[in-house]
Amino acid sequence: MFEKSLYDLIRGLRNHKGNEKEYIQNCLKECRSEIKGQDMDVKATALLKIIYLEMNGHDMSWASFHVLEVMSSPKYHQKRVGYLGAVQSFKTDTEVLMLATNLLKKDLSASSPIVISLPVAALPHIITPSLALSVLADLLPRLSHSHSAIRKKTIVTLYRLALVYPETLRAAWPKIKERLMDKNEDPSVTAAIVNVVCELGWRRPQDFLPLAPRLFELLVDGGNNWMAIKLIKLFATLTPLEPRLVRKLLPPLTDLIRTTPAMSLLYECINGIIQGGILGDSEDEGREEIASLCVSKLRGMITFNGDANLKYVALLAFNRIVVTHPFLVAQQEDVIMECIDSEDITIRIKALDLVQGMVSSDNLVSIVSRLMRQLKTSTNPDNDQLDDLSTDSSEEMGAERRPRKRDEAPPLPEDYTIDVIGRILKMCSQNNYSSVVDFDWYIDVLTQLVRIAPASRKEIDSDGIAPREISATADISESIGNELRNVAVKVKAVRVAAVRAAELIIAKLTMESTSHQVTSGSLKPVAWIAGEYAYQLSNPSDTLNHLLQLITRIRPPEVLATCLQASMKLFALIVGNDQTYWTAERKSMVSLLMARVIHTYEPLITHPSLEVQERAVEFTELLKLTAEAASAQAASTDELQQDPPLLLTQAIPSLFQGRELNSVAVGAQLNVPMPEGLDLDEPIHPNLGSLLGQADSLMLPVQEDDEFAAYYNEKAAPTSISSEPAINRLRDAPETTSPGSYQQATEDSYLDADIIARRKAEREERNRDDPFYIGGLGSPSRSQGTSTPIHNILQNENGPDLDIDSIPIMKLDLGAISSSGVGAGAPGSYQQQPKAPKSRPQIVVAADETLVGSRPSTPRTGSQHDSDADPSSTSAKSRAARKLKQSLLQVDSSHLRNLSLEASESDALPHEQLAETDAEMAKALKEVQRLRLEMQRANERIQVAQGVPTEGVVVQSKKKKKGKEEGKKKKKTDKAEGGDGVDDEKEKKVKKKKKDKAEGEGEGEGVVLEGGPVGGGEGEAVVTVKKKGEVKKKKKPKRIIQLDDDAGDGNGAEAGGEIGGP
Repeated sequence: MFEKSLYDLIRGLRNHKGNEKEYIQNCLKECRSEIKGQDMDVKATALLKIIYLEMNGHDMSWASFHVLEVMSSPKYHQKRVGYLGAVQSFKTDTEVLMLATNLLKKDLSASSPIVISLPVAALPHIITPSLALSVLADLLPRLSHSHSAIRKKTIVTLYRLALVYPETLRAAWPKIKERLMDKNEDPSVTAAIVNVVCELGWRRPQDFLPLAPRLFELLVDGGNNWMAIKLIKLFATLTPLEPRLVRKLLPPLTDLIRTTPAMSLLYECINGIIQGGILGDSEDEGREEIASLCVSKLRGMITFNGDANLKYVALLAFNRIVVTHPFLVAQQEDVIMECIDSEDITIRIKALDLVQGMVSSDNLVSIVSRLMRQLKTSTNPDNDQLDDLSTDSSEEMGAERRPRKRDEAPPLPEDYTIDVIGRILKMCSQNNYSSVVDFDWYIDVLTQLVRIAPASRKEIDSDGIAPREISATADISESIGNELRNVAVKVKAVRVAAVRAAELIIAKLTMESTSHQVTSGSLKPVAWIAGEYAYQLSNPSDTLNHLLQLITRIRPPEVLATCLQASMKLFALIVGNDQTYWTAERKSMVSLLMARVIHTYEPLITHPSLEVQERAVEFTELLKLTAEAASAQAASTDELQQDPPLLLTQAIPSLFQGRELNSVAVGAQLNVPMPEGLDLDEPIHPNLGSLLGQADSLMLPVQEDDEFAAYYNEKAAPTSISSEPAINRLRDAPETTSPGSYQQATEDSYLDADIIARRKAEREERNRDDPFYIGGLGSPSRSQGTSTPIHNILQNENGPDLDIDSIPIMKLDLGAISSSGVGAGAPGSYQQQPKAPKSRPQIVVAADETLVGSRPSTPRTGSQHDSDADPSSTSAKSRAARKLKQSLLQVDSSHLRNLSLEASESDALPHEQLAETDAEMAKALKEVQRLRLEMQRANERIQVAQGVPTEGVVVQSKKKKKGKEEGKKKKKTDKAEGGDGVDDEKEKKVKKKKKDKAEGEGEGEGVVLEGGPVGGGEGEAVVTVKKKGEVKKKKKPKRIIQLDDDAGDGNGAEAGGEIGGP
């Protein structure tokens, strides 16, 4: 009577601040003792307290049986507590769950609606396939219950059962469909059915297509916004199967978009239009109008009151619309670009997805500049040291920017920085760099990205063979270097700029502290560029010096192997000049350089990586041989000129000379046709070994005209330039324009000061020929007092006194080059010709080499919208497969796709099959009982024929006597005391008399046994009764009959022969 209630427990927890753990343990002990009592009220109260403690993290699986006891209470307030405990504690593997089946079936069949609601609400939490099969027959009649709340809950519960036991749908669908088609049905029941149909519709939409008229009626006439959202989602899955629904759905959806004040319904209408393909082709005027309406509403959602949730869903919708209507989305570039700088990272990522799909050649520079500025302002100020190298103006601009840096948000996460860099690379490289207009600008962006990329944390094994974990940072740095390499290979017009950028990157990596290793993934492709195009380096000696310094700090073997190859190429370029004599200065310089290279390569001879070891050994031995030749070669003197050793000028350079390498398509190797009759398992020649031995000793004649060597080693002859007027070549020459001119000074915000200064110097050098270009105060043209290089040429050729007669004369025939075709004699024709617009520089980007009939050589890269638009793509299929397995209930529902709601007449429903199985089992039990009775009666007839009375035989049943045990003990005592055999015989006689007397007294207490089995063996039978493990017997004068509780096995005669006596 003094037990605590739930309110007392909660009040006690609040009063025991700091000592809650001890108090909870005491409460659990009290609950354990209370829940074991017989009073159901106390048991229910204790269970309620245990449930509260379970919600605070304490286990209550030990109370599963007590939960079942409270569930079986006839009182509703106690039963409700029991079902709450079942929902909280029961799992699919709970042992007592099988004991609750009959209780659930009983409560489902109750007459009170509140009692029915308890198992209906608890079943979704504890359902298993076997339990679903058992309660399905009792749950289906509840769909016709008089209370709408019971019908609504039953429909939702049946869907949860279907996720575990799919056959539930086949049994329940006829009644669910009947409830849906009933126009007088309660709106809550109809909304529940629409929810279930919507969840099933995207798995098997073809089964619900006949319901389209009723669903459309509910969409038009229903006033429930949430049901309208579900209907719109359902129609989005039905419209691909029935295109005529599009025309039917456009008016109500358009009316909802224009009139609804609910943002949720507005978004679902737009989302349903997009997913259902209602936007369709942009050429349709009606669909173009609805697309414009959707875009305008989405813009309002982004600008509406700064709500982050509305921004996110609006960007999701924009990402789907940009696939079919990119021009409409591009008109909203201002609000989309504002989302890139949002404080919410998820909004930034969705805005980046959208920007990546709407990028073009017109807005690429502005988009990348915005992203670059965001990256630079959020990175650590490690690169601020380079600001000291900038000019006074740049220092003033930097001083103005520093207060703005303090106001910026905290540094961006490293994952986001890597993602932004990857998107910049994809946007610029998509469609084979079709959106890039100024490749010089793109190379500067790549150079800046190498500096912005986060430091790599790749760890190398102790043996130095392979990394333990591939770092995303190293991957993004390598991607930047690969992009720079692709530009150098494909765009020959800017190859020099790409090589100079690689040279700067190598120099910057060398300037880093030598106390740590080089982990930048960009070093591998950058070193390849420096080695492959070494002849275009501004200072190959410095670059070789930088590479030799980096080799000792490189751990990844693939990067180390590339740097070894590149450094050897640079060495061959520096020392391979055969036009100069072998002077003492050159000999000394080459000897010192070879000694340094050998000193760098020698530690790598024992490197764990075989590729690095092989290259180090080859190059070291070759350089040692060359050093011997160089030391043996005498230097040139005034009397005798000596040529350099041939190993320096011919042998080593020939290792790296040949045709220029071009980019190859990704799938080119797969398109190589297999030659007919090729058997790779068959030897090329039966006597290949002897044939190769003969080839070593065979002296082949030297061919002077070796086409193979000429093809790979000799450069093609330069094409002749046709002699035409210079004005024609001037007219056809592309005009050099720079998007980063003084009119668009945005590069200062995302490029470093040294890159800006270099770009400025290059721009001034490029525009020195332009008479309309006005240089700065410190420009070379102003300092020299000249405006064009032509004046410099004339002054250098003619001296200080300018000779007017020596100026070359060029004939300009403007009429001949007129594009209108009008001769010079046509007066006024040239003045009336419209001015041609300025053409952009035509830069040729080489395509990837591949075989004829193969896949496209330059596939689109970096656009995720392509894979979204193509349902057959691998990524789209994988996303669809993942979507099928997603469920808020954490249940895999993909198997529902294979379930058909229209069952054939021959297929029985699961609960009907269970009823039939139970009926067959009952029938089989009755048949077994009938056969057993017939066998028993036949056995009785046999006994009567053998003389056994029909009423049976009286068998005495006697209890075990204590005297027998005392006699045994006494006998043992006598033996121990040395008693003789006479006393033993007397004792046996006394026991026999007592036994006979007991049998005579117990004649009236016998047990009559009928129908015992008959034993075989000479017509004798034995009748016995087994009780407490003992064999009870009664001797007859002529035969012994044995009756056993078990079935007779024919061994009765043998038992009787052993036990019975004469």
